[in-house]
Amino acid sequence: MDSEDDLLNAHDMESGEEEEDDFYSGGTDDYYNESDEPDYGFVEEDDVDDSSVMIASHRSQVNYVVLKEEDIRRHQKDDIGQVSMVLSISEVEASILLLHYHWSVSKVHDEWFADEKRVRDTVGILDGPVVPIHGDGVVELTCGICFDIFPPEEILSVACGHPFCSTCWTGYISTTINGGPGCLMLKCPEPSCPAAVGQDMFEKLASKEDKEKYYRYFIRSYVEDNRKMKWCPAPGCEHAIDFAAGTDSYDVSCLCSHSFCWNCTEEAHRPVDCDTVAQWIRKNSAESENMNWILANSKPCPKCKRPIEKNHGCMHMTCTPPCKYEFCWLCLNAWTDHGERTGGFYACNKYEAGKQEGRYDEAEKRREMAKNSLERYTHYYERWASNQTSRQKAMGDLEKARSEKLEKLSDIHGTPESQLKFITEAWLQIIECRRVLKWTYAYGYYLPDHDKKQFFEYLQGEAESGLERLHKCVEKELEVFLVAEGPSDDFNHFRTKLTGLTSITKTYFENLVKALENGLADVDTQGASSKSANTKSSKTNSGGKGKGSSKSGGSSKNIDGN
Repeated sequence: MDSEDDLLNAHDMESGEEEEDDFYSGGTDDYYNESDEPDYGFVEEDDVDDSSVMIASHRSQVNYVVLKEEDIRRHQKDDIGQVSMVLSISEVEASILLLHYHWSVSKVHDEWFADEKRVRDTVGILDGPVVPIHGDGVVELTCGICFDIFPPEEILSVACGHPFCSTCWTGYISTTINGGPGCLMLKCPEPSCPAAVGQDMFEKLASKEDKEKYYRYFIRSYVEDNRKMKWCPAPGCEHAIDFAAGTDSYDVSCLCSHSFCWNCTEEAHRPVDCDTVAQWIRKNSAESENMNWILANSKPCPKCKRPIEKNHGCMHMTCTPPCKYEFCWLCLNAWTDHGERTGGFYACNKYEAGKQEGRYDEAEKRREMAKNSLERYTHYYERWASNQTSRQKAMGDLEKARSEKLEKLSDIHGTPESQLKFITEAWLQIIECRRVLKWTYAYGYYLPDHDKKQFFEYLQGEAESGLERLHKCVEKELEVFLVAEGPSDDFNHFRTKLTGLTSITKTYFENLVKALENGLADVDTQGASSKSANTKSSKTNSGGKGKGSSKSGGSSKNIDGN
């Protein structure tokens, strides 16, 4: 992959190269290679939709595993079995320990071997009963909840030995299950008794419906209490992501095709950091822009102070009932003081005189600032939303290509569908690039440095231009071959062109992401180098007037994109 230096060198404004060549400076490595597909390690079934996996391949190296429900159960069972074997305890007791220590096997081992008795007392795995167990000679026992008398075979208890009838146990367990996931940490019904209630009691006494709820809580706890796992936030998706720590990239793609950031669980947003995304989302959903619009496009009624928008040409304004105050839009004074002598319906001599005296400067300045702020936000938001719309349409076009177009092309041109993979690769690259381009507008909105901003906007424009070129190729030029009457040599040329565009676009966007994640550090480096060169040139010039420095400074300014 080319470095960020290549971006700068490729887009040197003094190079005199054509704009077409600027975008293609990312390199022309062979991107399409059917026999060299990466192994992502988490797709096991042949019928799984691989679009999310392929989208992930257009980002950084995969550093996570997508787990289905059966995978989660298998991992959970393996952890329980490991703890049970190492500590020589039952699997029911191992489950209680792991629940208490948030499914950290190493934490369980450390705590247990450090002080087994303390762990048993804390978790509720008792060594023996705290009340006498009934012997062979006992013919009846009293339930500790309903206080009815029962034969011993109808009395149940956990490790503590407190006796309760099966009916009361069933009601107690059902109530706690319906109360939520707190049932996983259930204790003996006896007040102040620390003995834990294990899975065996739930299995024995809970109804089928309650068991389903309990095991749903049980499997969810394995993900939600695990620091390395998170559920996919897509609606209706039941996959979990097991994430490997120690990586710079947090973008993950689930098997359901939803891509999101592991760190903040918002949609995938490289190259923008999580704080900027949160700030942007708050701005999009907050009332701040409504207030800016009100401030920029309305004025308060001088009497009731409610904001009023001017919707007609006349300056004569009437506030809505019950206020009904009539005033001049320009000077905000009572309309009764106006007439032909004040300039008529479309002007106001009072306003013009007051403006010359500076009476309206502050209000006009605030209104102008609000208007500029609103226009700037609208500029970035519209382009952010437009790329999101284009991305969603591209995802629909990808599905249409898979379900209809590839089969049709295969029939017309006599090419196996496996050899038409370059078309889906192009659509996947477009989908990924639209996502990146979308978030560059949020990046640009919060980019304060003017020097960097000018260079950023140049790179962003080149990225948009190149992506449009790829999008047009796969969207428009492909249609010609869908209506062809038979095979054509032009189709092979189209394949070469589309494959090359896909490769170049991929390389450029990867370099763009790296440059933005590094804070456009190359701009600072180039600027510092230019300043150093200017200083040296100034010292060596005769007369010491700095003319050479001034000339060199102009050149470096162009390189920085300023």
